[in-house]
Amino acid sequence: MGDIKLFQINGTTVSAIEGQSMAVEKSLQTLLEKHLETFLGVRFLASEYTTGKTHGGRIDTLGLDENGCPVIIEYKRALNENVINQGLYYLDWLLDHKAEFTLLVQKKISVQVSEEITWLGARLVCIAGEFTKFDQHAVKQINRNIELIRYRRYGDSLLLLELVNATTGNAEETVLASAKSKSTESTVSEKLAKSSTEVKDRFEALKAFLQALGDDVQFKTLKLYFAFKRIKNFACVEVHPQTAKIVVFVKADWNSVRFENGFTRDVRNVGHFGTGDLEITIGSDDDLERAKPLIVKSYEEN
Repeated sequence: MGDIKLFQINGTTVSAIEGQSMAVEKSLQTLLEKHLETFLGVRFLASEYTTGKTHGGRIDTLGLDENGCPVIIEYKRALNENVINQGLYYLDWLLDHKAEFTLLVQKKISVQVSEEITWLGARLVCIAGEFTKFDQHAVKQINRNIELIRYRRYGDSLLLLELVNATTGNAEETVLASAKSKSTESTVSEKLAKSSTEVKDRFEALKAFLQALGDDVQFKTLKLYFAFKRIKNFACVEVHPQTAKIVVFVKADWNSVRFENGFTRDVRNVGHFGTGDLEITIGSDDDLERAKPLIVKSYEEN
């Protein structure tokens, strides 16, 4: 992606605000860890987490994202540092030490959350002031869940996080079989397969709309819902074949939402899967059109 330019407008005067990488990388790590859920939609678990004497390493930041997937965050402190390979090494270590990670989640969050970890969605997030063309090419060749995020500091109070590249491993295609082995409940893909042709077509139209919102949109198939995300989720989609409905959860601007019975609902205090506190029920093509402005608003703010 090209460089982003930020300008300060003061009356009739316009001046460029120069974007810079933070001089002290540790300060960036500390800042992100303190506000990890706000920045990345990830619950913080540990900093500088040791992988033991045998493996001899430390994971910069360890967390659990809003979809219940383990997240390893590594910070690239030099342009020529091979942080991607290092992160993949830690990702393999994590998948070989599930019990240790599960225990950490139990201690830091809760037993219930630890029982709902989505292992096949485990991902690596690499954060740097800049990535080389070789970094971006490399992640396209690797069949793993990897995100490259570039940061820039503008002045003393502005921090930019830009999703440079994201890849999804084929492991997500088998998440349904893994989930099915633990539960008799139908997965969202199975529910979609059982739906009428009308519902399937409407879902594909919704999916095409969501993915066309930007090059940074990622599509994730989870057990009970489809997640559409940038750096964080902006829409979670459920399919209900029995009622021929599609339900979308988005993050709402509560000052502009108008509730309509049977179409929009406030679920801030209602238990539900996925993220987003505004529930949108789509049962017709007209409903889909009415839902689009609310979805766009969630996309723009996340």
